[in-house]
Amino acid sequence: MPRESVKAKKERAKLIWQELKLLYPDARTELNHETPFELLVSTILSAQATDKSVNAATPELFARYPDAPSMAQASPEELEPYIRTIGLYKNKAKNLVATARQLLKEHDGEVPNDFNTMLKLPGVGRKTANVVLSNAFGRPAIAVDTHVGRLAKRLRFSAHENPDKVEGDLEKLFPKNQWVFLHHALILHGRRVCFARKPNCVSCTLSPYCPSSRV
Repeated sequence: MPRESVKAKKERAKLIWQELKLLYPDARTELNHETPFELLVSTILSAQATDKSVNAATPELFARYPDAPSMAQASPEELEPYIRTIGLYKNKAKNLVATARQLLKEHDGEVPNDFNTMLKLPGVGRKTANVVLSNAFGRPAIAVDTHVGRLAKRLRFSAHENPDKVEGDLEKLFPKNQWVFLHHALILHGRRVCFARKPNCVSCTLSPYCPSSRV
């Protein structure tokens, strides 16, 4: 199979983006939240967990600990009962309390609108920082989770397994003003059509532009 030129790949990316816009015009995060702090907490909890399980746990959690000052006063053990149904809940409880205390100490209890500063918070990696910055502050960012990584590989947009490198490859193909929508749309497509084990290529309207299509 001949190597695809950068120009051809960008043209194909444009067609895929247009199709995603038709499929998921209102694509956004499915984590329920009302404030940047709630989104940060939910995103930390969502690591290796489903959004559904996080959304089921957070109403009671946020009713008791609605902001960084209140959560900073808690111990990890006090948070655990609220998030026990979520994977790795003990470690996440420690990170949430430590993050809340750091926000209170260094940022007046507010979530910082800065990527490098976000990375210094316990339990926050590139994906979490990108999710929060893009959804809470409208900053251009591509959050690479398992769905985005899988689709990027199948669409031949990236050959990497490392999420940071996948992020960089996607940034080169799509304009900044498309980044936020792109990662939400790819996540939805990964959940609804392009499944990990048995992708539904027959029903996928991206098939004409997908080198991995089985149609």
